[in-house]
Amino acid sequence: MMGKTVRTAPEMDRVPVFKLYGETRQWPTPDLLHCESIAARSRLHDWHIRTHRHADLVHVLYIQTGQVALELEGLEHDLKGPLLIVIPAMTIHGFRFSEDIDGHIITLARPLAEHLANWPGAAAPVLTRPGFYPLQAGKAARRIQHLVDEIAEEYRDPGIGRDMALHGLIQALVSQLMRRRERDVSRKGTSSHRGEPRSERSGEHVRQFQTLIESHFLGQPTIEWFADSLGITAAHLNALCRRETGASALQLLHERVLLEAKRNLTYTNLTISQVSDMLGFSEPAYFTRFFKRLTGFTPKAFRIRHSGSMTIPESGGDLPGTR
Repeated sequence: MMGKTVRTAPEMDRVPVFKLYGETRQWPTPDLLHCESIAARSRLHDWHIRTHRHADLVHVLYIQTGQVALELEGLEHDLKGPLLIVIPAMTIHGFRFSEDIDGHIITLARPLAEHLANWPGAAAPVLTRPGFYPLQAGKAARRIQHLVDEIAEEYRDPGIGRDMALHGLIQALVSQLMRRRERDVSRKGTSSHRGEPRSERSGEHVRQFQTLIESHFLGQPTIEWFADSLGITAAHLNALCRRETGASALQLLHERVLLEAKRNLTYTNLTISQVSDMLGFSEPAYFTRFFKRLTGFTPKAFRIRHSGSMTIPESGGDLPGTR
């Protein structure tokens, strides 16, 4: 069953921007992906994740059994497992799950999503267009279920090589998505996705800005530089970012810098001074204040919290300094 919901422009502007599946809190992990069971968080929301969107995240849901009423860009779809659902960044969506739902939701941060979308072999359509892909019992469905189970297990495992294993598994899952979509295109002449994302110019500017961030965040250019590159003013860029994502242009840049800082503090042996320099800070003290303001932890405290007893020199990492 499928219906259509009509929203006015002001209503669209009020659609909340979530940082994670069902939440407005900060991205909680140094990983480029997050994986959890659908039931774990949906249960907390009475099985209903209200209509929302994400500024820079991509969801891939695997539903093994159970039902979901999926709202996708104003259209409602009643679906049941087994199936895959792809929700790209900026896509307005919501879920109402049956209480017997069994499956996982994998959330990709923008850097990983873009890396996969740019992979040779045209992976982009399955990650940049909203879609749902029913699965028929058989070898392909079993392979997808196995990959999702492996991702979930690896995500919970803090062992050596975890990051490498997760990236390999998610690449394999995206390849299965590509094949599933290609079969639809070959059989029907169209893809199985329905409900295209909004193509407003403002949304396009924000997507272009986020792409520029991904290419240039290490140098931390000014917002004026980004705006000039887009052919708009800094004030207009800020207004568009706040409208589309709920955050200022500077906040979006800082979120990307923070994610890279977390990853380096967790997965490398670089000193805090080296991380600071790599991320474009003129002084380690400035980096420490930036990191603590956004996370509540100093870089050293964050590293200890996420790396256990790992012994790494902290040269200059906690200089007090004022400005």
